[in-house]
Amino acid sequence: MSTGRAAELRARILSLVEEYVAEAFPERNFLPGKTAVPVAGRVFDAAEVKRLVEASLEFWLTHGHFAADFETELGKHFGGRRCSLCNSGSSANLLALSALTSPLVGDRRLKPGDEVITVAAGFPTTVNPILQNGLVPVFVDVTLPTHCVDVEQLEQAIGPRTRAIMIAHPLGNPFAVGEVAAIAGKHGLWLVEDCCDALGATYDGRPVGTFGDVATVSFYPAHHITMGEGGAVLTANTRVMRAIESFRDWGRDCYCLPGKADTCGKRFGWQLGSLPHGYDHKYIYSHIGYNLKATDLQAAIGLAQLEKLGAFIAARRRNFDRLLQGLSGLTHLFVMPEATPRSEPSWFGFPLLLRPEAPFSREDLLRWLNTQNIDTRLLFGGNLLRQPAYADVPRRVVGNLANTDIVAERLFWLGVYPGLTPAMIDYMVDRLSEFCRVSA
Repeated sequence: MSTGRAAELRARILSLVEEYVAEAFPERNFLPGKTAVPVAGRVFDAAEVKRLVEASLEFWLTHGHFAADFETELGKHFGGRRCSLCNSGSSANLLALSALTSPLVGDRRLKPGDEVITVAAGFPTTVNPILQNGLVPVFVDVTLPTHCVDVEQLEQAIGPRTRAIMIAHPLGNPFAVGEVAAIAGKHGLWLVEDCCDALGATYDGRPVGTFGDVATVSFYPAHHITMGEGGAVLTANTRVMRAIESFRDWGRDCYCLPGKADTCGKRFGWQLGSLPHGYDHKYIYSHIGYNLKATDLQAAIGLAQLEKLGAFIAARRRNFDRLLQGLSGLTHLFVMPEATPRSEPSWFGFPLLLRPEAPFSREDLLRWLNTQNIDTRLLFGGNLLRQPAYADVPRRVVGNLANTDIVAERLFWLGVYPGLTPAMIDYMVDRLSEFCRVSA
């Protein structure tokens, strides 16, 4: 088949994709009580499907030009930081912290037994990389109603073996990252910002993810943009990025992109470890790594999603504000969420904290909302130290984690993602208000 003929067929295929999407994914009317109101979901149109088909027609299945373009474009959202695409936000967290154990970062490298400060009120894979690298998590409490790290406890948490801080911006609400970064700088600690729930949030007018040494993002369908699966690690530190990419790519010392060779100009001229001189650099391993790469197919979708990021964030904020206004009459039963001072969240969800004097339980309310086809979620692991997986892990705890326990026992959240229409938001307000009225 000639190149001209192939190009003509490609154009016809992509044109048909638009027709297909219009037929296969039509807009559907919202039927209160019958149509599901999820907390999150993918939001897409023909642009994403066309990019996916375009990438599939090229059949370059691993990291290629779509991935490279995505890394460049996402880096722009983080002040020009270097970006490494990987297969999930959880993998991004593993890569971010693992990179800080590398000899490449010099005397500041993390070593087994070193401590990393974090919070117990969060998602497991913000904490798991600490344990997976033989480090010790130091747990501090959160504040209410921001649900963010209690900055006052950070200074108390620092001990002789503390070397890093790794904390998420919960539900898109930035923690006081300026203050946390200052504490990290004062004590010579690494700061890893888990931005998986907070893409587009700002603190003091500056994007979260640009305050620390390393930032992570997730592209799971629940998040601000999606590739289905996917994540990214971002840093301005070239040595850290070199380590990130090595851990991501089997731990190899070679930094050639897939399909490339001899980027260093001396592929057969290296001598590392006790290997013979001239051992192929493609098969020299300087870290105990993994294969955590994403594919060009995922990146192609991500490029189309990135073009919509501003609109997605604006929709999340509108939905949050509509819920906040609609539920304002229920403050005697719920503690409403508050943004961290000096921040502008990029909301992932709308958290509601049930007051202890409420005449009903969280379980009763969530069960009832489920019968109304309204989905809810808890704040992930609640108090991770009460989870069976963490019963016997090495750790140090500062204080009694009282607010973390409150989160575990009385908090839940509703969706604000861009796929929710005003009618859906109003339906959530109506049903929640009705339950409270009948149960009061």
